Amino acid sequence: MDFTGEERIAAPRDMVWAALNDPEIMRGCIPGCQSIERLSPDTFEATIRVKFSLLSATFHGLLTLANVDAPRSYTLSAEGKGGLAGFARGAADVVLEERGGETILHYRARAELGGKLAQLGARLLDSTSQRLAEGFFSDFNAAVVAKMAAD
Repeated sequence: MDFTGEERIAAPRDMVWAALNDPEIMRGCIPGCQSIERLSPDTFEATIRVKFSLLSATFHGLLTLANVDAPRSYTLSAEGKGGLAGFARGAADVVLEERGGETILHYRARAELGGKLAQLGARLLDSTSQRLAEGFFSDFNAAVVAKMAAD
């Protein structure tokens, strides 16, 4: 499943970039994120609980940054195991476009699910994944704006 979108953030690009690389901000914005810890400059370990209709699963896995072009873009890859529910893996290309005092965050994401999750049906998985992505970027936008107001 693939999806794209953009989020207009009322903050300078450098601040948005810093927030995208801040584990505490990310933990607060990733729906269902129970923990996230930086293992190295480009690797994080995370535990995320996701609900797909009647099935919920807790995924443990790694988030990895690649193709880093600070403060313009990167690719965020994720791979996690959800026990009996199966696995999830995916990637998102994130591009930050400076426009005046604002930043336009463009994203293109793709995800793959396996195991019991894959048996739920493509429409349900697509809508849930899209909802989670939109929720993340909306919460991220609010967190960056709140941080800018506090500084």
